[in-house]
Amino acid sequence: MTKKPSGLVKLPTTFVRQAIRSALAEDMGRAGDITTDSIVPAEDRMTAEIVARQPGCIAGLDFASQAFRKLGKKTTKVQILKNDGSLVQPGDSVLRVEGPARAILTAERVALNYVGHLSGIATATREIVEAVKPHNVKITCTRKTTPGMRAFEKYAVRAGGGSNHRFGLDDGILIKDNHVAVAGGIASAIERAKAHAGHMVKIEIEVDTLDQLAEALDCNVDVVLLDNMSPETLKKAVAMIDGRAISEASGRINIETAPAVAASGVDVISVGWLTHSSPCLDVGLDFVK
Repeated sequence: MTKKPSGLVKLPTTFVRQAIRSALAEDMGRAGDITTDSIVPAEDRMTAEIVARQPGCIAGLDFASQAFRKLGKKTTKVQILKNDGSLVQPGDSVLRVEGPARAILTAERVALNYVGHLSGIATATREIVEAVKPHNVKITCTRKTTPGMRAFEKYAVRAGGGSNHRFGLDDGILIKDNHVAVAGGIASAIERAKAHAGHMVKIEIEVDTLDQLAEALDCNVDVVLLDNMSPETLKKAVAMIDGRAISEASGRINIETAPAVAASGVDVISVGWLTHSSPCLDVGLDFVK
């Protein structure tokens, strides 16, 4: 079995179970799995494995495990063969389940939906993390997540070797352009934020130009978000910051452009598409004779 990536803390089991209950209820509707129930005898048992169809980074196996266990109850045995964060190749088995055939077949789609979606995010994260590996920079996700899936998608980012930005509006102050416009300027917005924030809350402000950056630095913010700047401008920005604040680059950054952005010396690169546009990793459930 592959070792769990260093620092990857699993999601609370109760949290996963709650999501699985909701997903199964959505899928089974009012009458349950009428296809499986009409074809498969209630006493039949089967063994099956979730298998990777393409290379990638796996995540979400606890969701699959809970889906099978929820319907199969105590008569279902699940063995996780690869830990979340493990790299897989086509044909690799990542989970084995043995139990009532009806339960396994009914839970199949819910299990695969979670594993495919979260593994896709982990895979994309791993790819961009590898692309900037020569540089001392963190790759983070954003709040651009699927409603109701934020904690899970951010977990998948961590499984892929990335880090997390804010989980919500309540765990950090991020002053964006519209906040500045309403407040009447950068200094006014920061002043108001400092008057409101507790001593444990960091303040970040988004800037588009070096002039805005200079004004923000004069106000002693904790983090500056350098939005849609070229690598050349980012280098100048990092020099201006000179360690006085954490520097974060954002805006249309992909795997191809990330190395140049990382080379500018920024501390963090935030990437929204990791959670909202990563393609699913192709996985399937194969019957084991």
